[in-house]
Amino acid sequence: MSGFDALELARMQFAFTVSAHIIFPAFSIGLASYLFVLNALHALSGREVFIRVFDYWKTIFSVVFGMGVVSGIVMSYQFGTNWPVFADKTGPVLGPMLGYEVMSAFFLEAGFLGVMLFGRERVGQGLHLFATAMVALGTLISATWIVSVNSWMQTPAGYAINDVGQFVPENWWDVVFNPSFPYRLVHMVLAAYLTTALVVGGVGAWHLLRNRADECARVMFSMAMWMLITVAPLQILAGDEHGLNTLEHQPAKIAAMEGHYETHEGGTPLILFGIPDDTAGETRHALEIPYLGSLILTHTLEGSIQGLKAFPRDERPPAEIVFWTFRIMVGLGFAMVGLGLWGAWARWRGTLFDARWLQRAAILMGPSGFAAVLAGWITTEVGRQPWTVYGLLRTAESAGPLEASAVGTSLIVFILVYFALFGTGTFYILRLMNVPCGDGLDIQSLGPTRAAGLTPGIAQIIDGEEDAR
Repeated sequence: MSGFDALELARMQFAFTVSAHIIFPAFSIGLASYLFVLNALHALSGREVFIRVFDYWKTIFSVVFGMGVVSGIVMSYQFGTNWPVFADKTGPVLGPMLGYEVMSAFFLEAGFLGVMLFGRERVGQGLHLFATAMVALGTLISATWIVSVNSWMQTPAGYAINDVGQFVPENWWDVVFNPSFPYRLVHMVLAAYLTTALVVGGVGAWHLLRNRADECARVMFSMAMWMLITVAPLQILAGDEHGLNTLEHQPAKIAAMEGHYETHEGGTPLILFGIPDDTAGETRHALEIPYLGSLILTHTLEGSIQGLKAFPRDERPPAEIVFWTFRIMVGLGFAMVGLGLWGAWARWRGTLFDARWLQRAAILMGPSGFAAVLAGWITTEVGRQPWTVYGLLRTAESAGPLEASAVGTSLIVFILVYFALFGTGTFYILRLMNVPCGDGLDIQSLGPTRAAGLTPGIAQIIDGEEDAR
């Protein structure tokens, strides 16, 4: 890793580990809530298909949950090894909040996880449903504390600085419910739900393509399409509110996201695409729509947005990264809305389970939630630079006395171990997803003659599949 200093390597190491970690909580938050809904639907309707789908996804959830716990532990050690100054200065504020997350969320999840996974036959339906609800609630509480911690780093509030330069809490309410927290929490939870819906929809579509009569696959695909058409438009609205909040508290981040180096008076264009150049201080080959930037960010046609040149050069985030990750996130968000609308149209026409191209598109979009989460996280964190605590503590001042060789070696070890461990785990999850939950009968293997003895409708579907081959 020659050519990088210790600070750059420490940042690369944390970026790698947090990127590997965040995809698992994003999935487990949505999946825990999905399991609760399935369990509740079974309790209310008595339909066995809901509990079969529940059993299918609870196995996957247990693996995802374990991988999230393991990948999260590694990050906490880096605060002491690579970022001791940050840990010392922010410890009085962030330390208790991380402790509250463990006590109020992780213990709740871990305490009821075993009952949810193994206890339905032992504790009865009512208590099993309660345990599932507690696991889902625990994941949401965990997300609340973690997002609050990160939001405080973005928009610090409710603190004072003591004689030794530490941030100390003055008002815990203001610390926890800092200015960006509500917007970022809603945005993150909706992202987790979308991520899960896309995976569930992709898996359901995969099995529908192989067997249109698979009742479990129909439930998965139908529920996923309902979630997409409901949540994806809400996420765009939540993102708009989050953008207005960011413009108020972190205007340099917005300028980098939008690719604006100059301040436009009397109306700011929206740059759809271009090539930001931080050295030259311009976005080359910009494709612009006049006034639309002002309309989106200020809700007026003549609103002014500060360009990056309005800020000191050493306080500007790197637009060359943030500009593109923001567009990846937004582009995927609109693609999700499009998939949801396509699903709603197919449902209205009564062809939801027969729309083969829709199902292929759902499979293609299955991983897109993870990509959007990563793109959004990079936008948030890189856009905060050069600060760890925005406007108060620089990233360069947060690291300890590090040796580049030591950090580089540990980074290589992390990469090798992560790809081996989590690559194996991901492969195992994909293997689990490839197995249909079904109803104990592989209908598609029966062929036209034996299928005819089931029901005329199912026989017709299977005969159609055989003819298509």
